[in-house]
Amino acid sequence: MAEEIVNRVANNQNLITFDLEEYYPNGRRVLFDIKDWLFEGLILREKDFRKHVADHDWSQYKESYVALTCSTDAIIPGWAYLLLTSALIPHVKRVVVGSLEILETILYNEIIHTLDVSEYQDKLLIIKGCSNKPVPEGAYISLIQKLQPVAKSIMYGEACSSVPLYKRK
Repeated sequence: MAEEIVNRVANNQNLITFDLEEYYPNGRRVLFDIKDWLFEGLILREKDFRKHVADHDWSQYKESYVALTCSTDAIIPGWAYLLLTSALIPHVKRVVVGSLEILETILYNEIIHTLDVSEYQDKLLIIKGCSNKPVPEGAYISLIQKLQPVAKSIMYGEACSSVPLYKRK
């Protein structure tokens, strides 16, 4: 008679699952593309650009996270993003220059940086890999850098099929 297969990893009470999705900051994400504010989509004319900034309803971004970008090959002077950010600051939670993935990475990096990981001292950890919310790869990189100095062991995935990443000697 065949012996029953027991998943000792999944049944290990000392194993802690760390799910980055639980730290997902709620709020609307907005990709703000300035290409439509450029002459022929390529040239930033300061007077016209400042008029767009002055006339725009910034309150529509209330409590949002905004990523500023330009989807054309235009050369954008640094002050343009600063001017946009200045207009957005009273309304938004956070502004970055780049893609929505860069925005998510920055948000997670800020959260991970402030985490108190002392409770994971000498613990066996699994960093959960699957999520329903957008958790960027960079967040996992930041997380392992934060956890490795304290954890006894770190794996990635699910308890039933985890990949070993680190084990303190």
